[in-house]
Parts: sequence; C-alpha cells; structure tokens
Amino acid sequence: MSTWKIPTQDLQPTKKVKGLVQDLFNILAKAIQLGEIKEGEKLPTEAEIMAKYDVSRTVVREALSKLQASSLVETRHGIGTFSLPSSESSNFKIIEGQLSTINDVIFVLELRLSIETEAAGLAAQRRLNIHLAAMDQALLDFSNAIEKNSDAVPLDFNFHMEVARATGNQHFADLMTYLGTMSIPRSRVNTPNTAPEGRLNYLKRVHAEHKTIYEAIKNKNAEDARAAMRSHLSNSTERLRKSQDDNNLLKK
Repeated sequence: MSTWKIPTQDLQPTKKVKGLVQDLFNILAKAIQLGEIKEGEKLPTEAEIMAKYDVSRTVVREALSKLQASSLVETRHGIGTFSLPSSESSNFKIIEGQLSTINDVIFVLELRLSIETEAAGLAAQRRLNIHLAAMDQALLDFSNAIEKNSDAVPLDFNFHMEVARATGNQHFADLMTYLGTMSIPRSRVNTPNTAPEGRLNYLKRVHAEHKTIYEAIKNKNAEDARAAMRSHLSNSTERLRKSQDDNNLLKK
C-alpha cells in the first residue's frame, strides 16, 4: 500500500466522466509535481482511489492513463503504478493531459501573449534580411496550405518560430521549440470548422493578422509589432472564450 495520504479534496459527482477524469488527473499530477508523492513511490490502488473519490474504475484508469502519457508515472503490470523520478516529472512542462479543456488552451495563449508580444518588439529592432525572408516564406506557405483545405498548424507555428528567431535571443527560439505546434490552438480545438465565417475565411483572418505582424517587423516599428502580436493572440483568446460552451469544440 502507498504511504502517500490521498488528499481530502472531493470531486463533484455531477460532473461527466471526462470532467472527473481531468479533475482526478490534476489532483494526482499536482501531488507528484509537488513531491507529495515521492520519487518511485507506489500510488494508491485503483480500489483505494475509487473509494476515496467515489468515482468509477473507468475514471481512475483513464486518469492513470493520462498520467502515464504525461510521463508522470509508470505502471508495472501485476505490481502497481509508481511515480517517475523527479528529474522527469518536476521540471516546468506543458503536457498533453493539461490541454483537455478550452480553459487549458486559453492559459497557454495567455503565456504566449506575455512572451511573444515582447519577442515581436525585439524582432522589429533586430531582424536581418534573412529573418524577413524566412517570415515571408512562412506566410506564403501558410496561404498556399489553407487554400488546399489544410488547417496549416505546422505552418502557423513556423511563422511564430521565425519571429522568435528574429529576436536574436536564442532563449525565445528555444522556448518556442519547446512549446511546439501544441501551442497553436487549432492543434487542440476545432476553431476553423466552428467559426461563423467558415473555415477558409477564419484562416484568412489569421493569415492577415500574421501579415500585420510581419509588416511592422519589416518596418522596424517595435511598438506596432508588439501591438500586432498582442492583438493577434488576444483575438485567438477571445474567439476561444466565446466558444467555450460548444461541447464539440475540443478535438478528440
């Protein structure tokens, strides 16, 4: 039996299975990340967790599966589930299991808003012609892709990556590399297909916002670049907030 004491926090019984799974995942993940469940420690049994939180075996197993997919635990068949070493679980990370609600996606956008707004300003001050050429190509690739019925997630990310590179500060590029395409809302949310104006017009609007950022950087106008990036990411955030009640918005 695990020596870790299960928190007394209760789950809301009225929630649907998906919500209960996420809540249980959050409780267990937090305990691991804070060291309440120590490195290599065995988690409580499925039966213990079921009894404590009054949830089904399905909820417990799905929550444990999410923990395993997030590299927070490993399951040894016939023995139990154990937390992974802190070096693998306690560092800052955004994991797929933390992006299962619209709010989760919005929180990542809020992080990007604070970082990429300044990155755009620095890019406007420091960009070289090679950076402009890379951004221009990213814009062209994005435009071509959306005309071919693609959601263009990798190409959207490429543009933001090129802005980060144009800062001349490797830390911005490293952070964007770490976030990857998962940081693009369309990788998690069906925004193009639920947009009132339709998929293509929605993506054309995203493209236009990218072009505004590019023009400000090209013109070496740091304040306009910051404003354009802030507007672009804020628009994405507001579009998601308005769509929060759409149960079909999240991708499976």
